[in-house]
Amino acid sequence: MYIPKRMFLTKGVGKHKEKLASFEMALRNAKIAAYNLVEVSSIFPPQCKLVSLETGLKNIQPGQIVHVVLSRNSTNEPNRLIAASVGVAIPADKNLYGYLSEHHSFGENEAKAGEYAEDLAATMLATILGVDYNPNSPRDMKKAIWEVSGKTVRTRNITQTALGDKNGLWTTVIAAAVLLP
Repeated sequence: MYIPKRMFLTKGVGKHKEKLASFEMALRNAKIAAYNLVEVSSIFPPQCKLVSLETGLKNIQPGQIVHVVLSRNSTNEPNRLIAASVGVAIPADKNLYGYLSEHHSFGENEAKAGEYAEDLAATMLATILGVDYNPNSPRDMKKAIWEVSGKTVRTRNITQTALGDKNGLWTTVIAAAVLLP
């Protein structure tokens, strides 16, 4: 049975005349182009620990199959704002699983896209913890709901934004949660 024990977050942006090549450039910028990425659904495993990008990269080898939760977005429209974000919601009880969410959008800045991804992950986690959670509540109120319920949850996100290349090259943004043994 394979259950990831560590996870790191990364992001990147790439530009190229070909859409696929711009994706490759974004993977390179995020430092994960040398791995065979397998996209998985959005569960933060029980007992999993968040580690730094540098620590995570030391534990994988080029060509290795690596599981990721990946958000990506692309445009070739000059000056169009794009975003890709992964949100994380981790319950205080390390024996429970949490959630990861993927969000990609047009016209949202980094803060807005990141908060949306975090709220999405927190909403999914709330449904299994039995917490009445309204993602439309002000951010401070949401944190109070988690504290009052006794189900303290840590949330975070990684978000990459970019403006479409002014000359019409493909621009791709990615955000990823990389799961490791």
